[in-house]
Amino acid sequence: MDQIYIYAMQVVLAVGVTLGSQSLNQNDKYHWMFSIVRYVVYDLTIKGTKNLSSIGYDMLNKKRWLHTQLVENINVGPIIIYIGSIVILLSNNEKIFSEDFLLLFIAYLIIQYPELGSTPLSSISYGVGMACNFYEGYLMHVIPSDGANFGGFIQNVQAFEAREGIVVPVRKLFIIITKSMYSPPDLQLFNKENRPDLSKLESCSVRIGDYSKGHLPSFLDIDDAVMFQSLEDRSRDVAGIRNRSYKNTAYKIHRQRGPPVYLVAECATPLYTLYRVMENKELYDDLAKVNVQDVCDDFCSTLLRLLDRSSECRDQVELVHYDDRDPEANLADVLLNRIQQLEPRFEELISVRR
Repeated sequence: MDQIYIYAMQVVLAVGVTLGSQSLNQNDKYHWMFSIVRYVVYDLTIKGTKNLSSIGYDMLNKKRWLHTQLVENINVGPIIIYIGSIVILLSNNEKIFSEDFLLLFIAYLIIQYPELGSTPLSSISYGVGMACNFYEGYLMHVIPSDGANFGGFIQNVQAFEAREGIVVPVRKLFIIITKSMYSPPDLQLFNKENRPDLSKLESCSVRIGDYSKGHLPSFLDIDDAVMFQSLEDRSRDVAGIRNRSYKNTAYKIHRQRGPPVYLVAECATPLYTLYRVMENKELYDDLAKVNVQDVCDDFCSTLLRLLDRSSECRDQVELVHYDDRDPEANLADVLLNRIQQLEPRFEELISVRR
């Protein structure tokens, strides 16, 4: 609605300038019409070159597929206006591009040059902003040591291992990036309950009393149904909130053969927030037409870049992509495969009980 008001004000201003101008020949209506149509072509051509350049940059630098931009983000309106304007000019034997197009294009590039060194807030990708918020607002509270009461993520995992007498073969925080961006309250809800032949996840923070409610996978032996506590919580005073609690959840992967495998994992909460936004588009007009895949790609690439640059979080966070829309995909197996890639000797490590 705000854009409509602003557009209406611009129309009124243009009409006022036209009526008040003494240098314009207001009797030559055809000349006016063809000039306006030609300048529409100019404007859309210049904007089109910018969009095509942006697409080419994304393909080369961000490794995005061409169809992501051309199909999912396509805006039909300007294309129809562009083609219609060209048809009008050609059908009346008018030039599509006159010598003033080059001058207008050069003037546009001159105006754009001073803005190259600045990044307006409105041009910052939603995904980039989410990654920065996730890094500073969460990971920096759960990964590095605070130099006082909290020794850091690695030390927290080591304390968990010592307390429970187990081994976590890969001491990293696994961040699950789901295809749908949906995040359940417990990762074990991703288990395929109708597939007893597949590995299954079990949260280490479930109450022992929950066993009576059938929460344990049916194939587990009683001797293996040992309930562990999860990692220790830590609290910090943040933004006026005293003793704000931060926590991570440990999971146990039950396999058909071999002892269980432990890890610390969770979904990417900013992407789940975006999922909720997309489910309630009527509340978020500004984000209703956002390209979800582009936002997710920007989030992941920015987060990986931040983690690589960070001396406090480097090599302690692992992003794992999981297609939760694929009925054949199993998160527990996806995580096991990643653990094996990161630590080929994990079977030997987990066989040692402390």
